[in-house]
Amino acid sequence: MPRIETMLVLGIESSCDETAAAVVDNGRKILSSVISSQIEIHREWGGVVPEIASREHLLKIDPVVSEALDRSGVSIQDIDAIAVTNGPGLVGSLLVGVNYAKALALGLGIPFIGVNHIEGHFFSVVFENPPIEYPAMALIVSGGHTNLFFAPEAGKYELLSRTRDDAAGEAFDKVAKMLGLGYPGGPVIEKIAKQGDPKAIRFPIAKISDGTPDFSFSGLKTAVVNYLRENEIEPISAGEEPGKDVRDVCASFQDTVVRTLLKNTSKLAKERKPRVLIVAGGVACNEALRTASMRLGEKLGIPVYFPSRHLSTDNAAMIAAAGHFHLMRGERSDAGLKADVGIRLQNHRISPERSGKNLPYKV
Repeated sequence: MPRIETMLVLGIESSCDETAAAVVDNGRKILSSVISSQIEIHREWGGVVPEIASREHLLKIDPVVSEALDRSGVSIQDIDAIAVTNGPGLVGSLLVGVNYAKALALGLGIPFIGVNHIEGHFFSVVFENPPIEYPAMALIVSGGHTNLFFAPEAGKYELLSRTRDDAAGEAFDKVAKMLGLGYPGGPVIEKIAKQGDPKAIRFPIAKISDGTPDFSFSGLKTAVVNYLRENEIEPISAGEEPGKDVRDVCASFQDTVVRTLLKNTSKLAKERKPRVLIVAGGVACNEALRTASMRLGEKLGIPVYFPSRHLSTDNAAMIAAAGHFHLMRGERSDAGLKADVGIRLQNHRISPERSGKNLPYKV
């Protein structure tokens, strides 16, 4: 199949609780990016309810795609290909996007491709930064994922580190719930942490017993629970201003999460010597993590690439960019593409999860 020099890609993302569509030109220029968030719907439950999420995707996907096309200034007939997230994520949510993308592509007679959501976050930095230099290292941190990848070249990925339990963003949500701060926890903890002392409480950084450089946040969560109980700190009520004790817990917890993430990143970066460090995913919005990552980059003598805040959370522009990369290499999906919550990111391409004790990881 001949290589295509340029391509207009419609990206579709529905892996969790954002229904998103974007039109991207040549993998680097965003013509439009539309995101319909379900945060307000799930807030009362303190987290994403899968059944509600999939129902909302069904209601929103067609209007969101139509709006993305309208904003881009191109018609559906101008689209050259479609890229859609087919995993990992919530199966009901993924099914909505995958089936919509397949039907649209088959009806238009254009190619489409399934994209790994994690690889999408890797590509979220391509719009506002210089081209990625390889080898590269990527810390992908969100509500559902905390992974550190080494990419020796474009399209090849080696998982160096992963969370053994909670993702970093999930830990923010759980601690926020303990403190009565609501959902989602990341933004509110970050806001309150600015008024607290990050050194007031020395929460522990987990050590993995088998010596692997993995992350763990369940112990930190337990340490926060114990501290709140021992110091008789009660959850605050709606509208109540957080006192010094809550401010210090937020600041110290956030500081510990950042130090946990960058401790392993620093160690492995010194060993692998990447030319670029990428920090992406929803938690990459956190200013403390950004500042600390920039300091790490300066120590290592390498640039640090972040997506903008709009592109840090789940979005379809990053899916279109990742899809463009694979489409330009002649890769295509067929009508058998399925939503797969267990797909993993590995060398050369996305492959389905396989059972067996020798499976090294799952993202």
